[in-house]
Amino acid sequence: MHPDIRKTIVTTETLYADGGKAATTPLVMIAAAAVVKNPWAGAGFVEDLAPKIREMAPVLGELLTGLIVKEAGGGDRVVAYGKSAVVGLEGELEHASALIHTLHFGNHYRSAVKGKTYLAFNNTRGPANTPILVPMMGTDDEGTREHYLTTQFNINDAPFNDEIVIALGAALGGRPHHRIGNRYLDLKELGHDQKNPAAV
Repeated sequence: MHPDIRKTIVTTETLYADGGKAATTPLVMIAAAAVVKNPWAGAGFVEDLAPKIREMAPVLGELLTGLIVKEAGGGDRVVAYGKSAVVGLEGELEHASALIHTLHFGNHYRSAVKGKTYLAFNNTRGPANTPILVPMMGTDDEGTREHYLTTQFNINDAPFNDEIVIALGAALGGRPHHRIGNRYLDLKELGHDQKNPAAV
């Protein structure tokens, strides 16, 4: 275990009904987080973040991926995913971004669940007990809106001012009563090419 990791948290939410209607299949969402000392806190403006990124991001990616896969019962059960970071008040938003916006972090998770899309993300700054939101989208297809989900939790004693909370999120299914179509239907209705959705 990396010496700068203070603790880990795994939280699971199971949704049995939505809109007053029971779910045919309950929606399970999982988050795994690590509370780590911010390696740049108190150092002033650090120009080169790469050394600490290369040291810590792979460790965090492997650790959190393992926690998610264990809780999910296997990587093949994860159909939506995302990542998030909250840096304490002595840190920069760049510090929150640094440890999650790198392939040294995300590729552990993507490989474990055989994901084909990028990980949806969120990076913010806040004190202990800040809401931690992990947005998610489909592992195979970014246009399947039933997998546009967000899992939310908080940690009562994290992040300290000199810490960062790093999190991964997973969903084992889509929203129970998905009925807003998908981006491909919108593109067809708008007469846009799927390869050029903004029509520019």
